[in-house]
Amino acid sequence: MMGPRQEAQPALFYEFSLEDHVPQDHLLRSIDRFVDLSNIRAHLADFYSHTGRPSVDPELLIRMLLVGYCFGIRSERRLCEEVHLNLAYRWFCRLDLSERVPDHSTFSKNRHGRFRDSELLRHLFEVTVARCIAEGLVSGQRMAVDASLIEADANKQNSTPKEDWDVSQIDPVDAPRAVREYLDTLDDAAFGAASEVQPKFTSHSDPASQWTAARKGPAFFAYSDNYLIDTDHGVIVDVEATRSIRQAEVGSTKTMLDRVKGTFDLHPERLIADTAYGTGPMLGWLVDRKIAPHIPVFDKSGRSDGTWTRADFEWDVENDQYICPEGHEQIRRGSAIRHLSTHMGSVA
Repeated sequence: MMGPRQEAQPALFYEFSLEDHVPQDHLLRSIDRFVDLSNIRAHLADFYSHTGRPSVDPELLIRMLLVGYCFGIRSERRLCEEVHLNLAYRWFCRLDLSERVPDHSTFSKNRHGRFRDSELLRHLFEVTVARCIAEGLVSGQRMAVDASLIEADANKQNSTPKEDWDVSQIDPVDAPRAVREYLDTLDDAAFGAASEVQPKFTSHSDPASQWTAARKGPAFFAYSDNYLIDTDHGVIVDVEATRSIRQAEVGSTKTMLDRVKGTFDLHPERLIADTAYGTGPMLGWLVDRKIAPHIPVFDKSGRSDGTWTRADFEWDVENDQYICPEGHEQIRRGSAIRHLSTHMGSVA
């Protein structure tokens, strides 16, 4: 027999528990057991006024950020909507059914304002790393470094080619926040000073982002998120944002190694990285600090202009000399260098 039509019947009173409606195996339950944000208020005390209307609890905003990170919610507006609707998200954020979720504009203002000014996110990151060290998850002896591309919220249509870009024409007073931050990084080793080569295009809305085709596909504006990882349990012990160019990414390795040494007294025995980090100056820097580099050497011997490469020359062991592809003997000093250059130029 077909049952009666289901209709919502308003009730005067409800007995409802969020705790009972969040599954025991939910991801947020596993995370909540280890989240300790008790020191946030002390860290932010100097960045709040002693008078006026009470603010939104900063711990609530951080818990919302964690929800967004764990479930891939990048939009602050959508994050507020999802926390409003999802019972598990409300439970994790310590919000009852009757409590309002902060407006996305308040959420954004705090993140870009006092959270950035106080370096709260760096503080929370380092507190988490310190806890991992205390639990024995980090030895600090074997580390790896790599970078990930993070696409910037910018597009080519709102950009200027490098031949038309003139930073002296920008008025910092009237410029938006992203542009002012770009001006502040022009002498930063991770951004403006990383390379003298100007990007092909510069974004108007986010000029610090880098125009890159590093993924071997269509180019786009991006940043590089550089990670220093303790390989024992895959724990990220430091992170640094840079332009998406090799020089900046390699340079960030020095910054991160120096920082974990000063903050946690971690000094690895060896460092693992890919070929991009195998430059002579970088390898020398590591060896000077008694860090064994497990990094392939960055080989620039390959040529794409039609001239001979190093591999084209044969080594004559008996006579201690090289033989060029045309059969000429090559020695390593004097006029033979000019002789070698002449032959290499003849096939260009």
